[in-house]
Amino acid sequence: MEFVSELAIEGDTRIVLVVVDGLGGLPDRSTGLTELEASNTPNLDALADDSVCGLLIPVGRGITPGSGPAHIALFGYDPLRYIIGRGVLAAIGAGVDLEPTDVAARVNFCTVEDGLVTDRRAGRLATEENARLCALLNEIVLDGAVAHISPEKDYRAALVLKGRGISPGVTDTDPQRTGLAALPCEPVPGAGEQARNTARLVNEYVLKAREILADRYPANMIVTRGFSCLPDVPAVTDLYKMRAACVASYPMYRAVGRLVGMDVLETGDRFEEKVATVARYWSEYDYFFIHHKPADSAGEDGDAAGKMRAIEEVDRSIVGLLSLDPDAIVVTGDHSTPAALRSHSWHPLPLILKSRWERPDDVMEFGERSCAKGGLGAFPSRELMALLLANALRLEKFGA
Repeated sequence: MEFVSELAIEGDTRIVLVVVDGLGGLPDRSTGLTELEASNTPNLDALADDSVCGLLIPVGRGITPGSGPAHIALFGYDPLRYIIGRGVLAAIGAGVDLEPTDVAARVNFCTVEDGLVTDRRAGRLATEENARLCALLNEIVLDGAVAHISPEKDYRAALVLKGRGISPGVTDTDPQRTGLAALPCEPVPGAGEQARNTARLVNEYVLKAREILADRYPANMIVTRGFSCLPDVPAVTDLYKMRAACVASYPMYRAVGRLVGMDVLETGDRFEEKVATVARYWSEYDYFFIHHKPADSAGEDGDAAGKMRAIEEVDRSIVGLLSLDPDAIVVTGDHSTPAALRSHSWHPLPLILKSRWERPDDVMEFGERSCAKGGLGAFPSRELMALLLANALRLEKFGA
């Protein structure tokens, strides 16, 4: 990243990064096609036919990434160096002004039956009910710290602990699968007394939350994960000498944009609304990060048809972005979320890069297998920013 930053120059070119969350998939047993391959995407196929394609590897081969490292890599940061915890992203996305000593965690309202988690998303709880439940949980008083929970979106919330002698070095209580009991919070090995104190506080909080939520089925329990503190991350605006905007409606991804120094623009949930937002601010920014969530949500629900509909929604409106004539545009994902797995996975992501200065390849449609034959090959997500900057003529020559 530092190397690319040293070469970056100012300019009046425009860059667009479209991230279809959870884009990558796996072949369906009956059709042999992934969700993307089975989708009706004439506009994305035409774009692929006129572009250069490839595959992105979010963190490393065989590594399943969380949303934080998957996104930070897309912006040119090394995800193994700049660790952004899910708790921090949840808190910033929920509008919390974090202090460096605060410990934040992502919270899921969930369903527990006979001591086992049967739904990690409490039936995809409505945001309004989430807010009501958070208000109840904010009556909890802990011995040794102040806890505050803020609604994020749907079943998601953010828990922030404030106090002396606390640490993010504790384990998750979210088992990440149904059919298992919520886990006790424990200090990570070698984390010390502050972590032991924090684990005690978290377990006390979860126990009191369960008592309050006991008759609130399906949201009768919470699970926590991603305990973290605010990291020190250099701003993309400084690194790459550009005015950057985040166009996202989900709180967590707005938080990602804010954390790396982007201006976060107000927009709607539909992809066409995001395109309209970009058009409205086209003259004010050099770089637009557009995030679209529904494909990932459908993949996590095992809903292949819903994921296809989400991809087709992007296809219908992508022409509007192309009509703005960006100097470089990429369409890709942050990670794969195959409906067959109902979770994030380690599989590489298909990618389209359109620029006047790129060599088109022989790929004729947008899909995992077709992009595997593309001219860019398979490469790490953290190298994407350099490609975008180069194709927007925003990098100087290296060396004499």
